[in-house]
Amino acid sequence: SFQGIYKYLERCFSDFKQRGFVVGYDTRGQVTSNCSSKKLAKLTAAVLLAKDVPVYFFSTYVPTPFVPYAVQQLKAVAGVMITASHNRKEDNGYKVYWENGAQITAPHDKEIIKCIEECVEPWNGSWNENLVDTSPLRQDPLKKICDCYMEDLKKICYHRELNEQTNLKFVHTSFHGVGHDYVQAAFKAFGFQPPIPVPEQKDPDPDFSTVKCPNPEEGESVLELSLRLAEKESAKVVVATDPDADRLAVAEQQENGRWKVFTGNELAALFGWWMFSCWKENRSEDADVKNVYMLATTVSSKILRAIALKEGFHFEETLPGFKWIGSRVKDLLDNGKEVLFAFEESIGFMCGTSVLDKDGVSAAVVIAEMAAYLEHKNLTLAQKLIEIYETYGYHISKTSYFLCYDPPTIKRIFEKLRNFDTPQCYPSFCGIYNILHVRDVTTGYDSSQPNKKSVLPVSKSSQMITFTFQNGCVATLRTSGTEPKIKYYAEMCALPEQSDRTVLEEELQQLIEALIANFLEPDKNGLIWRSA
Repeated sequence: SFQGIYKYLERCFSDFKQRGFVVGYDTRGQVTSNCSSKKLAKLTAAVLLAKDVPVYFFSTYVPTPFVPYAVQQLKAVAGVMITASHNRKEDNGYKVYWENGAQITAPHDKEIIKCIEECVEPWNGSWNENLVDTSPLRQDPLKKICDCYMEDLKKICYHRELNEQTNLKFVHTSFHGVGHDYVQAAFKAFGFQPPIPVPEQKDPDPDFSTVKCPNPEEGESVLELSLRLAEKESAKVVVATDPDADRLAVAEQQENGRWKVFTGNELAALFGWWMFSCWKENRSEDADVKNVYMLATTVSSKILRAIALKEGFHFEETLPGFKWIGSRVKDLLDNGKEVLFAFEESIGFMCGTSVLDKDGVSAAVVIAEMAAYLEHKNLTLAQKLIEIYETYGYHISKTSYFLCYDPPTIKRIFEKLRNFDTPQCYPSFCGIYNILHVRDVTTGYDSSQPNKKSVLPVSKSSQMITFTFQNGCVATLRTSGTEPKIKYYAEMCALPEQSDRTVLEEELQQLIEALIANFLEPDKNGLIWRSA
């Protein structure tokens, strides 16, 4: 399949052979099929080297964000990262990054698939994975990229003296993946003592033997080992990077000894507050808040919108998936704007703009600096989160999913919403809850726009409908791009004066129950509930 990518790049870039291509990989290994990420990476590199294209091939596994970072630093035409991120151990896959350092979006993805379909016969020499070890066109960018990355990281370090003095201890788990060395180096770059690693999970293990699934989003159940170690070491904060280190989970021990595992949306509230405060304290005289941006995907919390409205900077939404954020941020930067932070609710964060993709390594050390700063003020992350909600309005969200292995059923569920009581008509109520607006990104419809057209690009290949309710709740139903799931996202966005959290939580819960019963009808449609 990689030959197709080569063919497309050759078409796009006349200077392909001068500028070269970046190849990175994680630590996955398919013991059964003898097909590891590294082997796939070597085959990928061989296709290019056989065609006399210079290849920057990392000599060891790296975090996913290192590939887009290297593409920009080395001015390569593109890059590929062989990874299946946090999917099951049986999976593998790859991500392609364009010359701008962002993941590819339309039209490149469609064009590449077309080229892949035209190139099914393997070319001569392209199965010779040893080319990587013998070709003079292969360079190892590891040291240069690692050094540059850590240097660039210091641009978002604002309290080095506090970091050097803090008594706060941190535990880091790398979930049997690539993160350990890089997170250690990042803490060092910020002046911290190294975080305490979880010994059983610090080294790469393609079988992920100590977790039932290698996805830190699953919360406390998969963080078991790191929380127990933190208790033993009296470390108050645990940071967890997923196997390819582009996402971050965080837990903090509370006064009562219990652990709070933050959701992606809660962490975003903290990051948004922090990155803006740091910008404000360090800005130059002529820096204009109207030039400042933060971004989120449309299924993520709207907390940044609330902060932006009150503080005067801009907030923008994109389609789900960090590739949309990456390419939009690149546009903004090219137009002289300053982007401080962007996120997606599935614990993907981009602090600063050195990497135009989500990055768990930088996010981990920024959270550590924030925790050290707050501790100095006798506050915890959880207490600060409540302060943020009280200032900007509570944003309480819940995200979950149903499994459905029958594509026609999924299609039927969404078609019913488009023809609810009468043909061509979306629902105006969900149980007792009045619906103000409907946006359907699959068809490009948006009832809140004067011309009824969605501002976000139409995305015909996947299902996604968003309902805005009279009571301030926003809920989205969508299909997953990579798994047989119907996901739902719901959030109560309250104004600062509505500060009764319990009331808001109950209302959200009841609305979700109505959404499931009326719109998804799990029993009738044979949907499998997510095992709690």
